[in-house]
Amino acid sequence: MDRVSGKVAFITGAGQGQGRAHAVRLAEEGADIIATDICAPYPERVRYNAATQDDLAETQRLVEALDRRCVTAVADVRDRASLQAAVDAGIRELGRLDIVIGNAGVITFHPDSLEIADDVYDLIVDTNLRGVWNTIQVTAPVLKLQGHGGSIILTSSAAGLRGQTHYAHYAAAKHGVVGLMRSFANELGEFGIRVNTVHPTGVASPGMGSSSDTSEIYNASRFFPLAGLNVLPDFDAPPGTPFSPIPALAEREISQAVLFLASDESRYITGVTLPVDAGNTNKP
Repeated sequence: MDRVSGKVAFITGAGQGQGRAHAVRLAEEGADIIATDICAPYPERVRYNAATQDDLAETQRLVEALDRRCVTAVADVRDRASLQAAVDAGIRELGRLDIVIGNAGVITFHPDSLEIADDVYDLIVDTNLRGVWNTIQVTAPVLKLQGHGGSIILTSSAAGLRGQTHYAHYAAAKHGVVGLMRSFANELGEFGIRVNTVHPTGVASPGMGSSSDTSEIYNASRFFPLAGLNVLPDFDAPPGTPFSPIPALAEREISQAVLFLASDESRYITGVTLPVDAGNTNKP
């Protein structure tokens, strides 16, 4: 399998969840990986399951088990200097950069978005939006200088296309990611650099967490349960299973779309918001 053979991918938030799945899927198709993660706990009130250094080492082990090279670095996407150091170290060892996946993110849920504390707002927006900004700032100049184009793939969300409720800070950040994508798709196009976003619905990932009991929100809001409701069933369910919308997608389902956008199969696709959402953003 060689859909991205000989290419090098830089992935943020690669210690677990979607980031790890992207690293493994691209490695299966021939890419070497530069994998970063924060590897530090978030504030206790956020109750978000951050990756550890052991998790990042496991991502490296999985990639290397596929006979691909993997360089890891502890880096907080909110800290541009640490990201720059990770990019520089990865390129020194692997020799080039072709694919950038701005995946690192965090979410919290709240009974009322008006009750979101300033420090929680800052954490969510700085990680999900400034983190993507920083990722582009440390990688796009490399892609331009190399002169052979590249693919930048930014993880937004179904909440980056819809006005989903009870996490307005997250929706705002993920909408902002779309703005960055559209602008940079235009600015970088002349250099053969493509920029796109993927928009997952809920994903079954160990990184998912909450700042409050989501059952409280379900009981308090008529809209929150509807936001996460998908349209398609679980295609892996046994034949004859009664219809029920799939509640969340496996991480690898998102990785399949990321692989497509990373490969030359999508070489004329840029500026696109690609939902991988089981119909979530199209539902009435």
